[in-house]
Amino acid sequence: MLLAPYLQGGKGLFISYSTLDGSSVEMRAIAIGLFQHCIGPIAVDVRLNYWTRDFCLSFGLYEEFIDELDMIRAIRACKTAAEERAVVRKECASIRASISENDQDYMHRNLAKLMFIHMLGYPTHFGQMECLKLIASPGFPEKRIGYLGLMLLLDERQEVLMLVTNSIKQDLNHTNQYIVGLALCALGNICSAEMARDLAPEVERLLQFRDPNIRKKVSSLKTAALCTIRIIKKVPDLAENFINSAAALLKEKHHGVLITGAQLCTDMCKVSTEAHEHFRKKCIDGVVKLLRDLANSPYAPEYDISGITDPLLHIRLLRLLHVLGQGDVDASDTMNDVATKTETNKNAGNAILYECVATIMNIEDNGGLRVLAVNILGRFLSSRDNNIRYVALNMLMKAISLDSQAVQRHRATILECVKDPDASIRKRALELVYLLVNESNAKPLTKELVDYLEVSDPEFKGDLTAKICSIVEKFSPEKLWYIDQMVKVLSEAGNYVKDEVWHALIVVITNAPNLHGYTVRALYKAVQKSSEQETLVRVAVWCIGEYGEMLVGNAGMLDVEDPITVTEAEAVDLVETAIKRHYSDLTTQAMCLIALLKLSSRYPSCAKYVGIGSLHIIPGRINDIVLHQKGSLVLELQQRAIEFNSIIEKHGKIRSALVERMPVLDEATYSGRRAGPVPAVVSTSLGTQPKMSNGVAKPTSAPLVDLLDLSSDDVQAPSSSGGDFLHDLLGVDLSPASTGTNNKAPKNGTDALLDLLSVGAPTAQSSSSMLDMLSSEQDNKRSEGLLDNFASLSTSSAHSSSAVSSSSMMDLLDGFGTSSSVPVAETSGPSYPSVVAFESGSLKVTFNFSKEPGNPQTTTIEAQFVNKSPDIYSNFVFQAAVPKFLQLHLEPASGSTLPASGNGSIMQKLKVSNSQHGKKSLVMRVRINYKANGKDVLEDGQISNFPHGL
Repeated sequence: MLLAPYLQGGKGLFISYSTLDGSSVEMRAIAIGLFQHCIGPIAVDVRLNYWTRDFCLSFGLYEEFIDELDMIRAIRACKTAAEERAVVRKECASIRASISENDQDYMHRNLAKLMFIHMLGYPTHFGQMECLKLIASPGFPEKRIGYLGLMLLLDERQEVLMLVTNSIKQDLNHTNQYIVGLALCALGNICSAEMARDLAPEVERLLQFRDPNIRKKVSSLKTAALCTIRIIKKVPDLAENFINSAAALLKEKHHGVLITGAQLCTDMCKVSTEAHEHFRKKCIDGVVKLLRDLANSPYAPEYDISGITDPLLHIRLLRLLHVLGQGDVDASDTMNDVATKTETNKNAGNAILYECVATIMNIEDNGGLRVLAVNILGRFLSSRDNNIRYVALNMLMKAISLDSQAVQRHRATILECVKDPDASIRKRALELVYLLVNESNAKPLTKELVDYLEVSDPEFKGDLTAKICSIVEKFSPEKLWYIDQMVKVLSEAGNYVKDEVWHALIVVITNAPNLHGYTVRALYKAVQKSSEQETLVRVAVWCIGEYGEMLVGNAGMLDVEDPITVTEAEAVDLVETAIKRHYSDLTTQAMCLIALLKLSSRYPSCAKYVGIGSLHIIPGRINDIVLHQKGSLVLELQQRAIEFNSIIEKHGKIRSALVERMPVLDEATYSGRRAGPVPAVVSTSLGTQPKMSNGVAKPTSAPLVDLLDLSSDDVQAPSSSGGDFLHDLLGVDLSPASTGTNNKAPKNGTDALLDLLSVGAPTAQSSSSMLDMLSSEQDNKRSEGLLDNFASLSTSSAHSSSAVSSSSMMDLLDGFGTSSSVPVAETSGPSYPSVVAFESGSLKVTFNFSKEPGNPQTTTIEAQFVNKSPDIYSNFVFQAAVPKFLQLHLEPASGSTLPASGNGSIMQKLKVSNSQHGKKSLVMRVRINYKANGKDVLEDGQISNFPHGL
């Protein structure tokens, strides 16, 4: 007969097909009857033929598994979820009936069914008490099923778990080691903090148990150590009770006990400072000796894996030494032995070496040892296994902060990893190369990366381009090299370059007057070869518009470049090609129109109108291109084309002044703005402000793009806002600022007309209003004679708050009065009606809305909760959730108890920021929890009736 134990305890037997069909009838009868009555339940091979099944039925054996098998077959045969639910409901009803009848014979079978149903995801809470009953049974088979059900059907949050504490305590003191193992296994899986405190003495006793008669059976000792890990994680204060027991495990001979002991000591060091100090003083020598013995041990077949003795124990001891060995010289010497004597051609050996390197990086600061560790990682990079190379790159990123010179020696190998076919290795290697760059190697590393950019995969170009641009900007030794590298990047991957990168390039170009000619020629040649790169075309068109005459005249030639011949028509051709491409976006086309406007002044021959006779006039080349955009479907391009054509045709006298070169942009200010947001309010300088030609004080926050040239080119001032396009376009400052020592305030949005009229500087009256009053006592005295003719237009200098919110032209007219100015009342935010956000039979929630002036995206909601029922609500909690385009901040509620019958209310404020303000309305999901008459109540719903405009 082929007989095999059914479980570790020997309680039960597996009867194979050959046993029941290959033996005589008498032998089968003896085998089945004997083991059924003397040992326990028997599992029978499902391949048994009908004769054997009938034979088993005569002994009552086949019923042991036929119900479970039939249920599994029925569930797997279901074709729809509804059929499966029907089968499960039927089985659950049968199990409930059996439980109510207290059928002890079918209890373990019912629990086995429940575990299968639980694994399918159906509720099985009604079988939890059956687990406790089986655990309390005296037999091992029942306990086995009971503990298995306990670990599957319950978790540490179940209150019913406290009822099993006493049973586990009795089983921990049982004479049968297998029952003790079941209890330890269950405790290690679902132990709660309360159970840990109650049962910790029993587990500690098992860790200290030393019976020479059962020393060969170490399963209980290992399980007790693993259970202790769970206990100290739940209750760290108990760690000091296990210090001596854990240290004693490191002196055992059995490798399984050593592995669990090392893990226990490692976890204890993380939760207890006392345990860490004890193990450091008492156990380092023993751990070092164990590692040395393992590294020098001969072949042991029971522990050998790929020719290496127990690599799992190696790794556990190294991790323990990682925690304990910092500052210990002996540990460092042991690392040298392990690192040099471990084979690297097997995966198990590589795992040990990797853990050894990780330990070296955290122990005694030994330069030679760290060089050895980095060299090991360098060998890993040459491996064909992608996993080994990836972990080596990860570890090198940590090692570079400890010994960058040692990592620099493997720079060539790391650069080769950037070209690896595996995407994860490429990305990790690129991050490592970025960390390796410094002032001395920036040029060669950048050259390697730019060369690889030409052949890299499209999905990798984005990350590679971002890193190259960051390296060039951070480590650029000179502006010429910076411009050369950026032109190369734009030529190869301009479509992957972010906007702030080419913005920074333009800022650098404006600050390098000796390189203007070289730059515009380099960009012109680059566009001829790579016209499909959108960002390259933008920068080239901008430079041609600014320095077009230097492109045609070969001005500012450098020794490193060769002269090229470019005519005015060819330069205009390039801009025309860019604006007429079907794949050019709005930004590129708009920049082309601005460049054409500037070239109309720089290339007069391309902008002249040619007359034929007295009636026919043929527009110039530039005019013809601009006029073509008047039929564009994009309103922005239409408007620009009409305005620019009018400037070219009718305003030739002021055109040259309008299209002068951009002033030099401040690099430091632009870099600071890229690093973080600029405050909404910028204080003015305490010094005397520079004067414009018309006598008006120039603001300290000058525009980024002064298209109308309202200030002279020789005055430089930083911008106050990086994203205000009206500010950039018109050259006006829309942000409020405080008054300087010369009693002259910065301009606001309504000062542009005053600048053109040379009226004089207004004084700011209110920092909360964009349309400030323009009159002041000082200005009136200074300009009284100039404005006498306008005195009749003023009726009164006192204005109500409604007048402040009127049009800017009314403000301008009111500003010509002669009376003293009156401070303007702050404009209040718009008002919104209150809404009943949520209402049920027992609760009413009302929302009141308000907004701060100047911040339309943020809405403050004051929620009022009223109890409509006669019961008092306690533990009142309000929760809310919003979509991703909204940001919600909940302030603490005014209380947690809601009076009954509307005799009081709870108030709570919410702040909601709408990033899609004007496009999407507010929507909110709410949940309200409270206790009424001692019962928890949950109400939820969705609020979508917010007023329009929030």
